[in-house]
Amino acid sequence: MGSGTVVATDAPILGGMPLLQETLEVGRPLDEVFAFVGDFANTKDWDPGVASSRKVTDGPVGVGTRYAVDVLFGSRTLPMTYEITAWDPPNRVVLRGQGSTVTAVDDIRFEATERGTRVRYSADLRLKGLLKLAEPFMRGRFDRTAKDAIAGMRRALEGGPPS
Repeated sequence: MGSGTVVATDAPILGGMPLLQETLEVGRPLDEVFAFVGDFANTKDWDPGVASSRKVTDGPVGVGTRYAVDVLFGSRTLPMTYEITAWDPPNRVVLRGQGSTVTAVDDIRFEATERGTRVRYSADLRLKGLLKLAEPFMRGRFDRTAKDAIAGMRRALEGGPPS
């Protein structure tokens, strides 16, 4: 691992294989892409499934940083808390999310390419309680959500300098 790397845990994906995997490549420098995507306060700027996101801890972004994220689920908005569990700039960030009806682990990896940066996004979303019974039937909806998020990330990163 490089200098400045902090990893609290390897944060394995829940239950083994991730439910969702998407990859994109953008013509922007690795450090810039990591800084923008790795700070989940920016999620609202690229994920159309997020109504709002904000950092709720003080200090620099890293292991232990928490975010309040309001996720759109159909006609409802579901509050979630995400926490960074692994932080390896500019290579990887892992976040664990908790909400009343869902648990998520997002594992985002970055690598420099000739064109700019490749982002590999894996997300494991697990429904809680009785909703867990609907998980097999939600795969299509989860896949669409992931594809929309990656498309939004591409637009945000290619549309101008990340703010």
